[in-house]
Amino acid sequence: MGDNSEKVPLKALLMLVIFIILIPLSPMIISGRWDWLEAWLYFIVTTVGFAVSRWLASRKHADLLKERSHYLDQPDAVSWDKLLSPLVGLGGALIPITAGVEALLDGSTLFSIVVKIIALILIIAGYAIGSYALIANRFFSGMVRIQTERSHQLVTGGPYRWVRHPGYAGALLTYFATPLFLDSPWTFVPVLLLAFVLVIRTSKEDKFLQEKLDGYREYAGRVRYRLVPGLW
Repeated sequence: MGDNSEKVPLKALLMLVIFIILIPLSPMIISGRWDWLEAWLYFIVTTVGFAVSRWLASRKHADLLKERSHYLDQPDAVSWDKLLSPLVGLGGALIPITAGVEALLDGSTLFSIVVKIIALILIIAGYAIGSYALIANRFFSGMVRIQTERSHQLVTGGPYRWVRHPGYAGALLTYFATPLFLDSPWTFVPVLLLAFVLVIRTSKEDKFLQEKLDGYREYAGRVRYRLVPGLW
């Protein structure tokens, strides 16, 4: 058992380095364009947003980051999310990678500065919404499950007053703005595929929570929308 407890944090650290440092840097690594201002801003927003959100979440819920660092090893996670959760992670990684490949092959400036400023605002807004959800929800796990060992309870405050899955909503906002900011129309391909997976995951997670989490069905009756207010 001691062996396993040491391996899990190492795995989490490796994933952190890959997904929070190398993947956000991939547009510049792949294209070789180290003077690419938009790519640097994307990297800064991603890494700083991650660091600040986790710091704030750990101050409010000391056990949350520990739970998230072990999320791939939870035996009680629902079977379908053992496929969907890694797919979401892979899809998120493909977005900056695709932008880097397109910049290597073409490198044209396609979108105006006004479009890029709006896109950057949307990227930051998406991270802010997702971070707000993480900070507000002590049970914001990376894998869908009922966390009985942590006395899992319904969370209805913060952004959960507006939509039932604000973390996903914020992520989608960031995903759709990124191709515009990084001048990469082809990046909309992984974005659309990832959005499709996230909609499926949101639907299945919502149904699971209505069946398994006390009070969630009543909450769903009060907060009608899963991802987009007025739409779905």
